[in-house]
Amino acid sequence: MKTLLAKNAEILVTMDGERRELKNASLYAEDGIIKQIGPVSALPPTADTVLDLTGQILIPGFVNCHHHLNQTLTRNLPNSQNNNLFPWLRSQYRIWAATTPEASRTSVIVGLAELALSGCTTVFDHSYIFKNGNTVDVLIEAAREFGSRFHCSRGAMSLGESKGGLPPDDCVEDESFILKDTQRAIEAYHDPQPGAMTRVVVGPCSPFSVSASLLKESAALARHYRVGLHTHLCETFDEERYTLNNFAMRPLEWMETVDWLGEDVWFGHAIHVLDEEIQQLARCGWGVAHCPSSNMRLASGIAPIKKYLAAGVKVGLGVDGSASNDSSNMMLEVRTAFLLARVKMGLLPPEGPEKYMHLSPSHPKRAAEWMTAREALELATLGGARVLGRDDIGSLAVGKCADFFSINLNTVDFAGALHDPVAATVFCAPQKAHYTVINGRVIVDQGRVVTLDLGKIVEEHNKLSLKLANAAL
Repeated sequence: MKTLLAKNAEILVTMDGERRELKNASLYAEDGIIKQIGPVSALPPTADTVLDLTGQILIPGFVNCHHHLNQTLTRNLPNSQNNNLFPWLRSQYRIWAATTPEASRTSVIVGLAELALSGCTTVFDHSYIFKNGNTVDVLIEAAREFGSRFHCSRGAMSLGESKGGLPPDDCVEDESFILKDTQRAIEAYHDPQPGAMTRVVVGPCSPFSVSASLLKESAALARHYRVGLHTHLCETFDEERYTLNNFAMRPLEWMETVDWLGEDVWFGHAIHVLDEEIQQLARCGWGVAHCPSSNMRLASGIAPIKKYLAAGVKVGLGVDGSASNDSSNMMLEVRTAFLLARVKMGLLPPEGPEKYMHLSPSHPKRAAEWMTAREALELATLGGARVLGRDDIGSLAVGKCADFFSINLNTVDFAGALHDPVAATVFCAPQKAHYTVINGRVIVDQGRVVTLDLGKIVEEHNKLSLKLANAAL
């Protein structure tokens, strides 16, 4: 049995049913599961691993609901810096298709390291181009090597340009092979048990890169194995025009016709939706992965997150691919989601921030208008857990997974902001994790990744990234 004691946190944010924020609290875990939370005097005096959290805030591990880890290889490419989604994708498809297994391994580790350093403990990766010897196995093994809790999509593209899709024909796969390989991945790696470190998701890429038949067969496969279903949807007006022109239906309406209904489904982005479609999302139990930085970077738009929350739609956060965000920083994503929701509110007069300013901050009508710091943190924790269909992560409580991170509060960045340390983590500049623990294992120790030689990995990754980019330019 491996034990861990994290003691003397200045604030311990539980995100439990009561949303408790405990002062001078400690946490004890055995074999990756939380056994006790409370004052240090009430917990075992020692453990195999002891972390002193004096002067730190302890937060449940963030859950990243939408990412493309291989895209760390193509950050900041000169020919894709000033494009929206469709031309940006066209500039990158063939580079991603040329990714070798070696490059894929380093990209996964680099992305997971950046995420862990920003407090992220569970990651969903939506990889969808498997060419040049690259396989879903490479991604899963790299995640295991690093130590992250990992939901992995055996994603796919099958509809090339010659058949009316967006991607080049040489970047897509045969549909029968996609389904067979997805089944293989589920049978080889998916763990449905509580506390699972690896789960597999069925993830056709998008309405403009797969056929209706693949969407239907993917849904049937996912239901047979009881795994999640994920795709991009309602991301841009280009996508909306695509489904209207090809199917005479809006994107959500079209997804209903291909059997994508149910609580096992979540969509990346979900920006361009009508008010009645928000109610439909709630009725169907669909989830949404909100990716604010990527949506701004590609000028895709602002998702109606406060309307989603008011309607009861499940919402989590995603950093999206590192080539449309150029970062894998979940704390930055929390802050961006928080600020962007306020921008969205200000763009909708007379429903803007002045409407309820005469009311107290706690009044329900005013609270419904404003995205708060604690709401933003909840999106990244409990919200993400709900979207991924998990009740064993996203909060700190007895019986939950020992996934958490801490931030040092005694820094210049928080000076003058400690009247409310919890809100300070969102209002102030995003900070790196001091400790990050996943499944009871220390991954980040005093601001440094300790599960592998990250410097060596970054050096290898940069060489492989430049090689890929130079071949394409």
